[in-house]
Amino acid sequence: MTSPRLLACAVVTVLTLTACTSPSDDPVVGPATAGGTVGAGTAETGQGAGGQTSPPAAVTLTPDEYRAELEQARGPVRDAVKKLAATGGLKTLGKQLQKTSGAVEAAVTRLSALAPPAEVKAQHDSYVEALGRLRASFDTARQDAEDQRVCTGPAVLTGMAQANQLSDVEDVAKELSGYPASVIPVKAAKKRNRRLSNGRFIASEGRPGRAYLELRNGTRQDAVVVLVRGKKKAVTVYVRRKSNFKIQGVRDGSYKIYYTLGEDWDAKAKTFTRSCDFEQFGKSVRFRTVNTGTQIRWTNWTITLHAVTGGTVKPKKVKPGDFPS
Repeated sequence: MTSPRLLACAVVTVLTLTACTSPSDDPVVGPATAGGTVGAGTAETGQGAGGQTSPPAAVTLTPDEYRAELEQARGPVRDAVKKLAATGGLKTLGKQLQKTSGAVEAAVTRLSALAPPAEVKAQHDSYVEALGRLRASFDTARQDAEDQRVCTGPAVLTGMAQANQLSDVEDVAKELSGYPASVIPVKAAKKRNRRLSNGRFIASEGRPGRAYLELRNGTRQDAVVVLVRGKKKAVTVYVRRKSNFKIQGVRDGSYKIYYTLGEDWDAKAKTFTRSCDFEQFGKSVRFRTVNTGTQIRWTNWTITLHAVTGGTVKPKKVKPGDFPS
């Protein structure tokens, strides 16, 4: 989407809208000297030259001990991934991705310090490396969420699955045969492109008015438009890309018009899952019906969601958490 851009709006029936120096005088001159003793540590204290203590060597774990460590390490990761899979929008997606990455990092730190049973040492090392790659993948996904390329937790997992980032760690986990190592407890959905029909009302109050609002979506993305009167969401409607739609019977009042554009509409989460954007039409739109006794006059409006030559209204960017979904 090109931004900023100008949007055209028109009233169809009634009107058109367009270092320190020494204080001593004599410097001190002489040879440099140094003194001290070299210490020798003992086997009992573990101290070496200079009195430094070397860390104790990790004790090789028994199979049962190693199994318990794996459970402790992977549990928080699995919980975080489950919560990610249930995260439905950008308002909390970045925070949940940060928590998920942190859980994986904690698992890497814990497992890196272990001495596993000798028979699975190689598999253990590969597993820790795979977890490190998984953490990096979640960090990348977090940046994608900040850039609004992905907009829901399921979309994140779908993208990671397509890039084999989930199967990478799960395949390595299977090599730890007999040990609990799986960290992905959910199945990622395949990439989808769900759309509603053009003009499909997602929500709407009664519309007994005479006026209409025509919506023109000349962008390359589908849109969901929300009309807000006061603090109430009056109408929510789906407008497909390169399509127009008239909302008939709009009640009198002043409306703020919000719209979100993107790909793959998740009806449950009420958001697009990819390439999502959130904006507000740059000015309120007022509908008014006047009965003069001899005639009834009302105002119709037409707004565009795309840039047009001669447009006079700039859209306002809206934070995902402020969008009236």
